[in-house]
Amino acid sequence: MPSIYYPDFIALNQKDRADNIFNKTESGEVRTDNKWADVERIRKDIREFKAKNDLDKVIVLWTANTERYADVIANVNDTSDNLLEAIKSNHEEIAPSTVFAVASILEKVPYINGSPQNTFVPGVIELAEKYDSFIGGDDFKSGQTKIKSVLAQFLVDAGIKPLSIASYNHLGNNDGYNLSAPKQFRSKEISKQSVVDDMIESNEILYNKESGDKVDHCIVIKYVPAVGDSKVAMDEYYSELMLGGHNKISIHNVCEDSLLATPLIIDLVIMSEFLSRVQYKKVDEEQYHDFYSVLTLLSYWLKAPLSRPGFKPINGLNKQRQALENLLRLLVGLPVNNELRFEERLLV
Repeated sequence: MPSIYYPDFIALNQKDRADNIFNKTESGEVRTDNKWADVERIRKDIREFKAKNDLDKVIVLWTANTERYADVIANVNDTSDNLLEAIKSNHEEIAPSTVFAVASILEKVPYINGSPQNTFVPGVIELAEKYDSFIGGDDFKSGQTKIKSVLAQFLVDAGIKPLSIASYNHLGNNDGYNLSAPKQFRSKEISKQSVVDDMIESNEILYNKESGDKVDHCIVIKYVPAVGDSKVAMDEYYSELMLGGHNKISIHNVCEDSLLATPLIIDLVIMSEFLSRVQYKKVDEEQYHDFYSVLTLLSYWLKAPLSRPGFKPINGLNKQRQALENLLRLLVGLPVNNELRFEERLLV
């Protein structure tokens, strides 16, 4: 199925691969001057795909190349009305992934962003709220970052203060090729760096203005064609112990990048469909309600979890899993799993 291609958002080295697109002239020239038509074409494709395959539901999940970050600009993409108007006026800061998100929202189809760019500018979130549509993101959490979301939380909870985390990757697939461009790499760098933010904030004894409230977090990604899909990831955690001591943990991981991401795609689609069917009501209410539009329960599978405006994301993997597990337990009538085990620990 053909898609859209806006050259400014993707690395220049991807131009030859953009060979199945519909936003082009008869002579093959790429057009970015009718973005609203692109929205309508995608909406049409969603409807036709659903009808042709006799489907009850459609879920759109973005697995395309990492885009550069879009600038968030007042009167352009800061509100839903401004965003729609900006699309119709073909504003240069409207990204392809945002066009897909808007089309999905207008069709009331869940949209999940599996890449690190800021698809969900404020106007997209507001639009999802207006249409009671579901969105979730950002960026698949497969290897290095998944380990980091466990190990960093473990160190902080143990009273060990990470001072620096240096993360190096090299890979030879097309993802690595696209990320060799500075603007696309910057999107990935932001996604990877944010994973430790809430862990730092969770311990004010270790991290404060007086003793330091930052982690020196360095991300390096290099394109090495020879290794193909076998991504090499190396991490060094340099931490402070009590009485001025120091600790260093080094990890070397080689993994098949695409094979780690594929199960995440399946899980995200299954859980998005499931969460779209869950409804609740308060004791004194008659009407049932859906979940809020931003599906934060999907954060278990995502590097940079999208959160509801005004709320901070949770990055710790164990906390994310506990939220999912407890929801499922509540839905089948079981108590939440809090490991208090009073029947074992109390005298009476």
